[in-house]
Amino acid sequence: MRTAVWMALLAVPLLGQQPPEDPMRDVMFPPEIVMHHQQAVGLSEEQRNYLKAELRQAQPRFTELQWTLQDEMDRLISILKRSKVDEKEAAAQLDKVLSAEREIKRAQFTLLIHIKNNLTAAQQSQLREIGEKARGK
Repeated sequence: MRTAVWMALLAVPLLGQQPPEDPMRDVMFPPEIVMHHQQAVGLSEEQRNYLKAELRQAQPRFTELQWTLQDEMDRLISILKRSKVDEKEAAAQLDKVLSAEREIKRAQFTLLIHIKNNLTAAQQSQLREIGEKARGK
């Protein structure tokens, strides 16, 4: 819980700014979207099996990365709780937190690429259309 609150504070945009639209929304396809619309896009049994295998392989990695992030965040929080914060120590620990986040994002990005590369151009187009309809475009 502390991590979520802290990360939300770090992610707060400057006053008056709107959060940017996700530029990858129309070019990458999260596994839950692909699986939810598997019949609509005609996912083959081979594609379904590939996706399941990718998810089974990714899940333990994501879990380990989340544990690492939590450990690094807990260390940062303990540094920040001190009555006098050593700026260099806090900055170094923040770098570790950001590095852990980067690894999570890289693993997610790699999974999304594997999923996309397993879809045909027609399936990708169908998923884009489904996404646009869901957003009311």
